[in-house]
Amino acid sequence: MDPQQWLDNFEAKLADLQRKSADLQENFENSQATASSPDGAVTITVGPNGGLLNIQLGHRATELGSARLTALIMQTAKVAQKQAAQNVMAAFEPLGEGTEAMQMVSDAIPDDEPEDGEQPKDDSAYAEYYAEPVPEPVRPAVPTPSPQVQMPTRPVRGSRPGDDEDDENQPW
Repeated sequence: MDPQQWLDNFEAKLADLQRKSADLQENFENSQATASSPDGAVTITVGPNGGLLNIQLGHRATELGSARLTALIMQTAKVAQKQAAQNVMAAFEPLGEGTEAMQMVSDAIPDDEPEDGEQPKDDSAYAEYYAEPVPEPVRPAVPTPSPQVQMPTRPVRGSRPGDDEDDENQPW
């Protein structure tokens, strides 16, 4: 191969690599993901690194109770984080296809298989959340105060009913 042809090929490869690198940076920055729960109670947006950017609670969120709302927020965050990771992988693919770096990015995306000790999940990411209702925490009963007994009032000695009108002006 003649040196000029080799240099032209090298410059073409370098230009292609620079273009792919610029595309990767732009696509990476736009790899945030937003996920909403099926009932619309929770919407979560995460950045390309999975970091939380925004949480929006719909009107239905107040009806869920703290335990169910917490579970729904966590599950929705997991869905958004997985989507963001898949977006990052898609952005990195043109530059890293077939490389160890691509394999590392791919391995970082959690799969849907249950870990040791977990129950298997069906196709829905929210199946576990909707499978059985989470009971509300039991709050101790608040004792009701005993009724106050009203003592009958007696007229003050030396006063007669109806004499009260003048008392405001008289110091005695």
